[in-house]
Amino acid sequence: MTEPALAGAVLGLGLFLLFRALFPPRPGLFARLTALDLAREGADLPRAPLIAPDEQVSAFRRDLGVRLARFYAARGWEARSIRADLALLGKSFEGFLATKVLLAACGLLVFPLLVGWLALMGWDMSVNIPLWSALAVSAVFFLLPDMQIRRDAAVRRRDFRHAVGAFLDLVAMNLAGGRGVPEALMMAVAVGSPTGSSGAGANWAMERIREALGNARIVGITPWQALGQLGDEINVDELRDLSAALGLVADDGAKVRSSLTARAATLRRRELAEVEGKAGERSQSMLVAQLLLCAGFVIFLSFPAAMKMLGA
Repeated sequence: MTEPALAGAVLGLGLFLLFRALFPPRPGLFARLTALDLAREGADLPRAPLIAPDEQVSAFRRDLGVRLARFYAARGWEARSIRADLALLGKSFEGFLATKVLLAACGLLVFPLLVGWLALMGWDMSVNIPLWSALAVSAVFFLLPDMQIRRDAAVRRRDFRHAVGAFLDLVAMNLAGGRGVPEALMMAVAVGSPTGSSGAGANWAMERIREALGNARIVGITPWQALGQLGDEINVDELRDLSAALGLVADDGAKVRSSLTARAATLRRRELAEVEGKAGERSQSMLVAQLLLCAGFVIFLSFPAAMKMLGA
């Protein structure tokens, strides 16, 4: 019964894919409402990103990723969190989707490999076990990119917040020197990311901010608006707060130099508290490991005496 069921499932999947290829689905309700809102606001295209992806994607992966991204957009799946993490890491959403699907497809190869290995070994076993094993491996492979992206983005976002604290101090010093907001921002980035530094080095965060400020002229927005948009793209609240504060300086002439300095000090105190908390967690982990080691040593010493007293 298993072989006919598998054959029928494969045939049904093939017919379904053929039908979807001949008759592509129409845009979903969310996509239509989004297009209607953009047309009502007078915007023909969505907001262009300020940071371009750094990774190089092959043509096959790019085409597959574009189709998957259209599939996501047609159903209203925004995936804002993962998009922010990818933008922070300099990776494209299309390449990420293609990687997930290709890894899941590679996981399905476990099924024929297990079936062939069982046949070569001469073991009479049902194909249900290799099938469910392949499905489990495929599901794990499908989720692996998400876990890796979130882990790497958490580290990068912590480093980015550290760079934002230094950037706030530099902007405050330039504003105190009598410079305007655009000049203060560009001078702060120039000091924070000297010429010749690479994005992968210690000043990669300043390079991202410099790239966003440089692309603001092309997009046609103000530098403080570019900082707010960059904060939305990579999900960093500190950049949104800085954008709002600098917007007050430009629009209302507010004096926010002391506010920027206080924000930078708050960021440093929070980073110090996080470091102390992690150090405390590691100290507790080492203490637990030492206690377990001591307990095992005590059991090792007392076990022969206990067995002798019990007469075993």
